Order: sequence, then C-alpha cells, then structure tokens
Amino acid sequence: MKHLIGTGMLSLIFLIPGYTQEVTGVPFEATNNRTYVTVKIGNLTIPYILLDTGFGSDGLMLFKEAYRDSLELDHVTAAQIGGAGSGEDARALVFDSVSFSLGNAVFLNQRMIILRGNSGFFANGLLGYSIFGHYVTAFDYDRNTMTLYAPDQFEINEPDWSVIPLYFKDNQIPWVDAAASIDQEDPVSLSMYIDFAAGDEIVLLEKPDMKFTLPAETEQVLIGKGLSGDVYGKTGIVSKLILGPYELSRIKASFTDAEVRSRQDNADGILGNTSLRRFNLIFDYFNRKLYLQPNSHFSDPSD
Repeated sequence: MKHLIGTGMLSLIFLIPGYTQEVTGVPFEATNNRTYVTVKIGNLTIPYILLDTGFGSDGLMLFKEAYRDSLELDHVTAAQIGGAGSGEDARALVFDSVSFSLGNAVFLNQRMIILRGNSGFFANGLLGYSIFGHYVTAFDYDRNTMTLYAPDQFEINEPDWSVIPLYFKDNQIPWVDAAASIDQEDPVSLSMYIDFAAGDEIVLLEKPDMKFTLPAETEQVLIGKGLSGDVYGKTGIVSKLILGPYELSRIKASFTDAEVRSRQDNADGILGNTSLRRFNLIFDYFNRKLYLQPNSHFSDPSD
C-alpha cells in the first residue's frame, strides 16, 4: 500500500521491507542552524548526530574517541579522513559491520568511523547516505519531525509542493540549480550542491571562473570547521537567492576559497541548512527530486 502525501504528511507510518517493525516520524533537534538526531548503538544512546547530505556513503561517523570505550567493536582499521579545511586530514578508526538504530529504523552492517583526538566539533557525529540514499526522507520543521519512507511506499500530491530537480555527479551528493543576485543585478544561474550539515544559508565559492562578484561590503570571519581544519572567508549580504519558484531576499552569504571549502569539482556554491529549514522538505534521491513547501520559518530574517 502506498501512502499519499499531502499537506499533512508527517502523521503517517509504513513498513520497511525486510523489517517487522513500523517506522514512525523521528524527532529531530534544529539548533545552531543545523539538524540533529539521536542514534542508538547497542545500549549506548548518542544525541546530537548531525544529518549531512555531504556524507555520501553508508555508515556513521562519531567525533569523540571516548565512544570507543563504550562500544564492543572489533576489526579496526586506521585511516585518514579528509574534508573541508586547509590543514591535515583527520586521523580515524574504521569499524565494519556495525548496527545502529534511529527511532524504530534499524541499520545493519554499517561502517562506523571514529575520529581520534579532540575534533572540536559541537556535534557528536554525523549520518548521511544511510538515510538519504535508502529512504525518501521528509522533514517537517514546524513539528521537528523526520519521516523515512520506503521508496516503493511513497506517493505525493505534487500540486501541494514545489519540485526542484536533483542531480548527482561522480558521487552520492545531491546538487540543484539555483540563481543569485549579489547586488540587484540580473540573477546568475549557479550549480550548487546541498550540504545539509552546513549552517550557512549559502556559500559562494571563490575561484578563477566564478560567475559572481563579491558584495561591496564584506567581513573577514571564521566560516567554520571541517575535517581538515578551519575554514576562513568572508560574509556579506546577497540581495536575492532564487530556489525554484521562491525568492529569499537579503540573505547572509559566505564567500570562501573553493579549494579550501569544497572538494566537489565545478561547484559554484553550496546550499546550506539555514536556507533549507525555511521549507518543509522531501528528499527523493530515487526520482531525483527535492520537494519544497514554505513553513513558518520562511520569512525569518537572516542571522
């Protein structure tokens, strides 16, 4: 049986093929302009797991080495994990065939990465493709509830939603086409990938062939921290971001060196969580669609 999704989407349940339990909406916490869930590994409950579309493979990453002492884990491999930042790659321990649960959903035979040393991250870890790559994933930011739908159990009343095509390049990270006007000029089309773990509204990447000019006024800041160290850049106000039929006016954008912030070739920018949380969202990787519906945060001013 397929569930038909309209404006009251997140009160539904479904059965995951191969599992016996029902999966209902999973609560999340939206704070620091990011989205966090709680996972359970055996008897250990770990809150503040950051949802990250940029984590394009199955598995779970934990940022605190101390968790290893609380888990019975075998078959460890040492590794180095790279990401945003201009420093060295992070040292890590990698474990295979780990199981964890998220709400009533159970994820079996997953790879788990535990960073070594002090990561300096606020979150306790991150989770990505295990969710987005296997389920149609819906977020209701009015209720702080996420629902996972088996792809063959998902159907939607599309007139209730705006649809933006998703596309993928050489990995499992989702991209969209958007447009931006820096200072009231005609909007320019931008190819942007979605970084759901980023607290920015948008990041525009500085490189020799960039399609935009910087705002007249910017401020030098620490943009954030990646797996390979700190990321510095500038912030400024962008007059308009166009995402499908929607326009977001006077939003705060980050500008930074593409080689430091991004490991994705030919990206003009990055679409972050602070823009996306203005909508109730449905990520449908299987049909290459992102569904948007403005929520109560749509008109919130930029931070």
